[in-house]
Amino acid sequence: MGDADERLAVLPFLDGDARNGSIYEAIGVEPIINCRGTFTIIGGSVELAEVVAAMDAAHGHFVQYDELAEAVGRHLAAVTGAEWGLISAGCAAGLKHVTTACVTGGSPERLIRVPNLEGFDKTQVILPRTSRTAYDHALRVVGVELVMVDTAEEMERAVNPSTAMIYVVTGRPTDPGQPLSLEVIAEIARPKGIPILADAAAENLTIPCVHLERGATVAAYSGGKALCGPQCAGLVLGRKDLLMAAWQASAPHHGPGRSEKIGKEEILGMLAAVEAWVRRDHEAEWQEWLGILERISASVAEIDTVACRVEDPAGMSNRAPALTISWDPGGLNITGEEVAEEFARKRPRIAVGAADSGERAGIRINPSQMQPGDEEVVIGRIRRILTEPRGPRSDGLEPAAVDISGRWDLDVDYFTSTSRHRLTIAQDGNWIEGSHQSEFSVQELSGVVEGDEVRLSSAVSRPGDNVPFLFSGRAEGEAISGTIHLGEYLTARFTAVRARPRARRPITIPGGPPLAT
Repeated sequence: MGDADERLAVLPFLDGDARNGSIYEAIGVEPIINCRGTFTIIGGSVELAEVVAAMDAAHGHFVQYDELAEAVGRHLAAVTGAEWGLISAGCAAGLKHVTTACVTGGSPERLIRVPNLEGFDKTQVILPRTSRTAYDHALRVVGVELVMVDTAEEMERAVNPSTAMIYVVTGRPTDPGQPLSLEVIAEIARPKGIPILADAAAENLTIPCVHLERGATVAAYSGGKALCGPQCAGLVLGRKDLLMAAWQASAPHHGPGRSEKIGKEEILGMLAAVEAWVRRDHEAEWQEWLGILERISASVAEIDTVACRVEDPAGMSNRAPALTISWDPGGLNITGEEVAEEFARKRPRIAVGAADSGERAGIRINPSQMQPGDEEVVIGRIRRILTEPRGPRSDGLEPAAVDISGRWDLDVDYFTSTSRHRLTIAQDGNWIEGSHQSEFSVQELSGVVEGDEVRLSSAVSRPGDNVPFLFSGRAEGEAISGTIHLGEYLTARFTAVRARPRARRPITIPGGPPLAT
């Protein structure tokens, strides 16, 4: 077989069937039944048929992007009632572009200097502490300083000539009647001409936009969540001049936003999603979701100790009913976390949320992204695992065969670098406690030792961010080695060697103040 034939032999992708997921299986990826909702890491939402049709219709034609943005902005304004609209490469890209617009004021000379804000007059963004999340990286990447406040009085004092904008994540802390409601923030910002950016990424779109009506200057939504548009698109609504400056700060224009490029097909797909939102029968969708949950509930309710409860969500984010299936973990000898893990790792793979609480174990099912045929698979899988005979859970641990108390020098091998950390460990039988000194911080360490197997846990936490370090390794002699599960940041490998004992020396305490310095 020649080189060309060998290459063709490993190219089954185009023969895959998009309808049953085999197009993914053709390249070795196992599809997942989504009972969790619109999580980006498993693909967000399923695009509406209208969205796919619009993207297909946009294919094969060329347009001038500024003319397209002008027409789309005008059309979004007509559909949503906002002054103007912008479609970005995801909600986070929209947040970045609006932040850039507030910092640069639409000046291209400033734009090409971002994120170096030296000499700029607008360099700070004020936000309630409750609005700190992992998503505010979209603001920080612009180079702004985030100023956190807890009260309206603190926000009043924080406003100064360097304030570029105020950022809020919508939800209960900014609801009417709250100390830092959007209305209260608008009363502070409006007289000073400070724009307010409302991050409503996972929310249902309201027409007219409730956040603009309550005082926000701009509101941003994710396209790949409730709107069921392209996963790589976002919707930004609000004041026209600010959104024009945000468009200037985005691709195809050169500058810091060039990397957030969105295709003309996704732009029109997103526009179709907004139009479809206006036409969709949301009540019928809700009843369909309830029907799915009622059928799942009825199929498992007769299992011993199992109880089912359908809950309506609070607020507008991730709005869909959810079914909690709970049971006595002592009776069925399994926890919700174990069920969720087994569902995630074994075929057919199903994403559900663990819902262990107090004396009850459980899982939670969101029906909003379940597809035809999923319901029967899910019912069969849940019934099978909850009726499967299993022996009583053993709470005993295998005795520790090693003592890892002491200080350890730890080398963490990431994809392209090695980082030196340090562990300080105190061991009491199977149980570990101590500290983990990573590159930039020190955090508490806990863990367990069974035989020579070591499992340790710590987490680097910063405002809005969390990096878990879950060590799994084996101790042998004066070394421990294994892997580190880093949550969404994939994995690393580690090797720890026992640190040399520090030299001991007596300490003399002076009898009075020094006679020389």
